[in-house]
Amino acid sequence: MGTGNEHKLIVNCLPLTDTERAQFTRAAKNTPQEFIGDPTQRGNMTWTAEIPENLKNKATAIIGNIPPEQCAQCPKLEWLQTWSAGVDKYQQPGILQPGSMLTNATGAYGQSVSEHMFAMMWTIMKNLHIYAANNPQATWHDAGRTISPNGKTALIIGTGDIGSHFAQLCKNTGMTTIGIRRNTTINTPGIDHMVGIETLDNVLQYADIIAMSLPSTPATHHLLNTQRLTKLKPNAIILNAGRGDAIDNQALAKALASGAIRGAGLDVTEPEPLPAESPLWREPRCLITPHVAGGNHLEATERRIIAIALGNVRCYANGQSLDNRMPLRG
Repeated sequence: MGTGNEHKLIVNCLPLTDTERAQFTRAAKNTPQEFIGDPTQRGNMTWTAEIPENLKNKATAIIGNIPPEQCAQCPKLEWLQTWSAGVDKYQQPGILQPGSMLTNATGAYGQSVSEHMFAMMWTIMKNLHIYAANNPQATWHDAGRTISPNGKTALIIGTGDIGSHFAQLCKNTGMTTIGIRRNTTINTPGIDHMVGIETLDNVLQYADIIAMSLPSTPATHHLLNTQRLTKLKPNAIILNAGRGDAIDNQALAKALASGAIRGAGLDVTEPEPLPAESPLWREPRCLITPHVAGGNHLEATERRIIAIALGNVRCYANGQSLDNRMPLRG
């Protein structure tokens, strides 16, 4: 990489302005680049991308979340840069060729997702979801005792970009934060106490808030199960904005229905969309949003996605290592 760039082709699916396209052109130097993104998608919840037939045999790099099956239709593809942080569908065997590079937009979504989680938390603390549900019936009724975040403890499972942003929001309202991660030596802003994942069963009892932003892996599947839900405080609130399968939905529904915990705020579910017959839809203690916390509609998120991709285009053109490299599954 770095020589013979004229034989490469970057297919850029980002919805860029003219000024941003000029920035990418400069960053790519002598590496050819085709811009096929639709600028009218800016401000939308999601962006879409499709590689034109005439570019599939030429593309060596693609910026955008193309349908996974299109990766195999691009025989020269050596690098895929997504505008999402989650890349599960591109990591599966057979999607990208062995030796290909996969990079994501980790670092772009912390503000958006953490603010969404925090809004859900505060809504449940103050019973706002109950009052909102009562409005169509013109019900003037006290929903009961509320909670303040001040003095509470947040257990943050997954302390990357999202978890760190959420922790800092918690600190601003007087909360103590405990972080859970495999490598406890990594310094994470906003975390008061960092502990290893092996201590999860011991620290659940201290948590008023359990905030989850985990990827989907065999190790995280149903991490919060029936046994662990029984360790929580009666006023505990569970928040999940990572992957839905980190929580056992059936166990959560039973805990909510029995009043074992105060509530749950879910932006992700297992599966998605959540089936209409799921009892979580009818559980007044559960606030559900349709995986929108990390939507590209926040302007700050758009800027970060573009900045990450721009930096990697510069590295690609100069033969340097790419940021946010993600492993492929064999």
